[in-house]
Amino acid sequence: MLLIPAIDLKGGQCVQLRQGIMESATVYSADPGAMARHWVESGARRLHVVDLDGAFAGRPVNRAAVHRIVEAAGRAPVQVGGGIRDLDTARSYLDIGVSQVITGTSAIEDPDFLATLAATFPGRVVLGLDARDGRLATRGWATVNEVDAVAFAAAVTEELFAIVYTDVGRDGMLAGINVDATRRIALAAPVPIIASGGVRNLDDLRAIHDLGLGPDRILGAISGSALYEGKLDFKVAQRWLEARHQPGPA
Repeated sequence: MLLIPAIDLKGGQCVQLRQGIMESATVYSADPGAMARHWVESGARRLHVVDLDGAFAGRPVNRAAVHRIVEAAGRAPVQVGGGIRDLDTARSYLDIGVSQVITGTSAIEDPDFLATLAATFPGRVVLGLDARDGRLATRGWATVNEVDAVAFAAAVTEELFAIVYTDVGRDGMLAGINVDATRRIALAAPVPIIASGGVRNLDDLRAIHDLGLGPDRILGAISGSALYEGKLDFKVAQRWLEARHQPGPA
């Protein structure tokens, strides 16, 4: 299981929000490329990037910052979301070296779009499944739908790379991961999930690991605020996760 640092972009800067509220942004760096380089040099094997402005605008806003992150990350895969609501936008990101594009709002409001996107770019699309109290949230988390998150996850195409599942109510709050919801989504989905929202320390990673579902069900966990505020030491946590998957003695 991977520990995946989050780099959220607002106005070209690296920030973290509380519960997705734009006015709550705390700035952690004015140099997204340097932040990406820091995480990769610390041992990160994947980066999670969200264009927050783009999520609200419905189109990429921080594309230049994303490009700098991709260049700085080198061989480490970068998954990017925020404002990816058509094939041309997805293609433009993949063409600059983004490994996977994340789509949420358009996929939820139009499941046929998700199927088309995944078929056009097989293995290069991640579904961003954001939920509040089990119901899906879209348009930068500003709108909560009556769609059940588990049911939606169960019906997605196997051509997806993964699903990022975020508990919106816990995101940026250091309130702990929603382990039960993570388990239900992981068991329902036909593709691996990446847990997100509320990761605060090593205990949360232990809780996810102790579900015993394996990387084919839970590929990793995203952390933002806990890493930036020093609540979770990236190197210590990643070493702990790697040690759990070392082969035992013959």
